[in-house]
Formats: sequence, C-alpha cells, structure tokens
Amino acid sequence: MSLLAHAHQRPEGADEEPPDTGAARPSAEDRHRLTAPQGLAALSLDAMASVAYGPEAIVLVLAAAGAYGLGFTLPVTFAIAALLAVLVASYRQVIAAFPDGGGSYAVAKRHLGRRTSLVTAASLVLDYVLNVAVSVTAGVAALTSAFPSLYADRLWICLGVLALVTGVNLRGIVESAKWFMVPTAVFVGSVLTMIVAGLLRDAPASTEAAAGHASVLAGNATSVGALLLLKAFAAGCSALTGVEAVANAVPAFRAPAQRRAQRTEVALGALLGVMLTGLAVLIGRFHLQPVEGVTVLAQLADASLGHNWGFYVVQFATVVLLALAANTSFGGLPVLMALLARDNYLPHVFGLKADRQVHRHGVLALAAVSALLLVFSGGDVNTLVPLFAIGVFVGFTICQVGMVRHWRQERSAGWRGKALLNGFGALLTGVSAVVVTATKFEEGAWLIALALPLMVLVFEAVHRSYGRIGERLGLGRVPEAPRRCHSVVVVPVSSLSRLTSKALTAAVSLGDEVIAVTAVQPDAEGARAAETLRRDWELWNPGVGLVELPAPTRALGRPIVAYVHELTDRHPDNRVTVLIPEVEPAHVWQRLLQNQRGAVVAHAVRRDTDAVICRLRFRIGAEPAARKAGTRR
Repeated sequence: MSLLAHAHQRPEGADEEPPDTGAARPSAEDRHRLTAPQGLAALSLDAMASVAYGPEAIVLVLAAAGAYGLGFTLPVTFAIAALLAVLVASYRQVIAAFPDGGGSYAVAKRHLGRRTSLVTAASLVLDYVLNVAVSVTAGVAALTSAFPSLYADRLWICLGVLALVTGVNLRGIVESAKWFMVPTAVFVGSVLTMIVAGLLRDAPASTEAAAGHASVLAGNATSVGALLLLKAFAAGCSALTGVEAVANAVPAFRAPAQRRAQRTEVALGALLGVMLTGLAVLIGRFHLQPVEGVTVLAQLADASLGHNWGFYVVQFATVVLLALAANTSFGGLPVLMALLARDNYLPHVFGLKADRQVHRHGVLALAAVSALLLVFSGGDVNTLVPLFAIGVFVGFTICQVGMVRHWRQERSAGWRGKALLNGFGALLTGVSAVVVTATKFEEGAWLIALALPLMVLVFEAVHRSYGRIGERLGLGRVPEAPRRCHSVVVVPVSSLSRLTSKALTAAVSLGDEVIAVTAVQPDAEGARAAETLRRDWELWNPGVGLVELPAPTRALGRPIVAYVHELTDRHPDNRVTVLIPEVEPAHVWQRLLQNQRGAVVAHAVRRDTDAVICRLRFRIGAEPAARKAGTRR
C-alpha cells in the first residue's frame, strides 16, 4: 500500500509521444485500450444520446411563449453549439496538459486547491451515477412507449439493461466499445440522414406521428424575455453532458493516448454540434410544435423520412442508444475513482486493475449505486431528471476557471486568447449551473446541493484515515534496521490427528519456541476430554509442551487471547505467532460441516492482540489411486 506515490503529471508541451503511424502492432496491454473510433463508441454515448432530449428541452421551455417563442430555437441552439466548441477546445487542452486523466478534477487539483478539486470530483461522481440511472430509465421509457404492455415491468427491464452494460464493461472497456460501435454508428447515421433528407424538403413528408396528440404550445404569448431564453439555454445544455468523459479517461486510450483522446474529443464535438444545429434548423423549417406523448425527434423523423421503415429505424436506434448511454459513465467514473484512490480520497481498492485493464471495483460500485437509484425511482425517468446535469455544470465551470489560471501561469504563445476563451466558457457554464439549480431546486436539485458537501466530507475522512495509517507506518521515513527477535509460536489443539502433526511441524519450522495450548471446559465432559488429550499427548511425546487453558465462559478465543497477553507481558521483545490449523475440504459444500473454531479464534486474536496469525490449511483431497490399490491388495 503506497500512500505517498503519485503519478507524475507532465506539463503541456512535454507530451512528445511516438507518432501514430498505425504500422506498429499494439502491445498485449495496448490491445485492451481504446483506439479513437472505439473511444467514440465507449465514451460518447451519453453526449450522442442527448440529442434525443436536448432540442426537446429547448422547445418545451420556449413553447411557453407560443409560436413566436419557438422562433428562438435556432439562436439558442447556436449559443449551445458555441459553448460546445468552447468546451471541446478547452478539454482538448486539458487532455494535453493532464495526460494521466482526471479532467476537471486534475485541473482543479493543480490550479485551484485541494478542496475545490474535491468539489469537482464529487460533482463528477454524482453526474456519472445519475447519468447511468437517467440513461437506462430514458431508454426503457422509450421502449415502453412503443410497447405499453411492458410498462408495469419497467423497473425489472431497467435492472436487466444495467446488468447487461455492467457485464460487458467487466470484460474491459475495449470489449464494451466493440459491442456499442454498431448502435452508435446506426444512431449517428440515421440522425444525419434524417437531417439531410429534411433539408431537401420544402414541406413535411408526414405528420402522422403527431396526429391526434394535444399541442403544449401556449396560444396567447407574443414576447420572449431574457429569463425565458436563459432557461431555454440552461435546459438545452443538458445535451452537453458527457463532453468531459474523454478527458477523464485518457489512460484508457492506446499510445499515443493524448493524440487519440484529442481526436476523439474533436470528433465528438463535431458530430454533436452538427446534429444539434441540424435538428434546430429542421424544427424551424417544419414549424414543429411540441405535443404530448410524442418526442420532438420522432416528429422530425416523421417529417423528414415519412412514416415508414426509416422512421422506425430512428426510433429503434434512439431507444438502444439511450439505454446504452450509461456506458459513458462506466468508461469515465472508474478511472476518476482510481485517481481519487491514488490521492488517498477513496479506498485503494478502487485503484486496482483486473485483467483487460478493468477497474473492476469501480465498475461494480457504480452498478450497485445506480441499481439503488433505479429502485428508489421505480424506473421512472421523471423522478431522476431534475437531479441530472447540475453536477456536470459545476465541473465544467471549475475546469474552465482552472484552465484560465493554467494559461496565466504558463504564459505560452497566445495565452491571452486561450484564457479569454476559457473565461468566457466559465461565465456561460457558471450561469447555466446557477439557472439549472434555481429552476429545479424544488424538484429535487436540493438533494445535489446537499450531496456535494457530504461527499467532500467523505473524501476528507478517507484522506485523514490514510494519513493516520501512513503516520503509524512511518511512510516517507527511513525505518529502523531489521533485527532478529525470539519467536514463540502458539498452536491451539483439541485432539491428536494428522492435522495436529502438520501444524506442529510447521510451527517448529517457523519459531524458536513452540507451545501447544488447549482450552478446558468447566464441566465433567470437558475435564474428561482434557484428561484424554493429556494422556495421548504424553504417549505421543512430540517434543512440544501442552498448556491447558481454563475456559470458564466456554469461549474458545478468550483463553488464547489471555495467554498471548501473558506471553507478551512476560517477554515484550518476543514475537508471538498463533498458528491455527484448519481442514480444507475437497468440496465447497463440505465447508458447511466444519465447526468454524479456527475462524472464531482468528477473529478474537486479531481483534484483541498484536500477534501474527497464521492459518494452516490441511487440504483433504481424493485418496491417490495407488494407495487405494494397495489397500485392496
């Protein structure tokens, strides 16, 4: 356990990696890392799927101002696309400056201080967890809209989808990318096709999807105020969730990791910007009005492609991608948790990697918390949406402010323009964070406002605990030279057997002095058992003394603990080891037949003494064939 080791972060400009020629074969480790196309599939599903609800969020807010308000859909979308360009440019620089990943957390940690970085980390953790729950419930909601008979089972369907995504990610991020590349390509291709087809039409091909559904457009509003535009902008910014995932997961890419991550970030921004802008243009071109029970994307597909198989391809691709958009969190959050564990703000187990470069404990923790959220919400997306996207705007804002300080400290060529760009982005995302929180506060956003400081307190508590452990272990200081001390091995026994012989053989190999002990129960049966063991021990004469320990309370662990204390009080410099012999049965089910005495003694000694515990396993396997044959003869 290394409490002081921190990965070295290279400054920007020191990221000279080998050129990405594509000729070299990837190493065995690199085969479990992402290429740029795989990164787009594994880490962008959240952002890609947001085009299904981002434009709709804008339209629903502007609908309060009637048809006149809907005319501002394109300007608001242009503003969001501009913010998207700022964020992509910023996170591209974050990837170069912080190649070890962490995104907003890494930026804040270096430039804004420890406490601010923890606020950023907490906001990202909350956003990633909520993204899983919202994505899964939104996908299942789209499915149950098409098949109403499944509505009553939506919670179980949500849990099933979550189990599927978790299982795929436990096989590695590359494996998840391979599974999700086809749905991503189908969704992006169908949306782009729909946009091109719509731009070539002068009138809607069909309005069948919206027929018979009530319009939610206000009929008597003729003016649009700044507050309404601000609310529409903040609502539409939900389409920007997931933009930061690539910067958080740079170590998941193949070498040269920075260049591949930067290409993925730019590709994500370009595709998302084109789709958002194209959909906004179609909304104005077809004079679309929001209606109850039919999504804006469905109406646009109907108007552009007609009510035919193309319409259903778009709907099916949307359902699948919304359900799988949770994969962005599985790609980004375990890496962020590993960085927090490296910095001693989360248990170190989250920093461990299994085969295929999987942070397995992070994946399982994310799945468990998300499952609890799904159960809490009953699989209802409307319960979770008010909590969504607040955390990511907090992270966006802190990251932008941190990058402004980064440019001011570095003062490289063109730093003023870059700092101005990041400062403008911080202003926009900060305003969005305030507006979203204020407008959704009573709908559940107060939970996020409460959860953020609580998570920071948890991070601080874990950090203090590791600090105390490090102080006790003397980490960072030269320890005293090792020295030999007298070693006493205590072996609990209850009868004579091959297990007793194996235990004493191991004990005399480990220690300078071996003492066998047995607990004597305070009744006639206990006295008879002790007398039998004493007589057999004298006849066997193993060369090891047997000490009888009275057990007035019939507890097995207490007499041995008291004897260990007696030994250490008598000779404080001795090293006492308690060697506990145990049977390892041939079959798992046979463990139910064991009396668990070894576990009881080990627990008591570990809890109340500083003795070393050694649990000797005596494996009982099948009898060798040769021995069986000899017995028959």
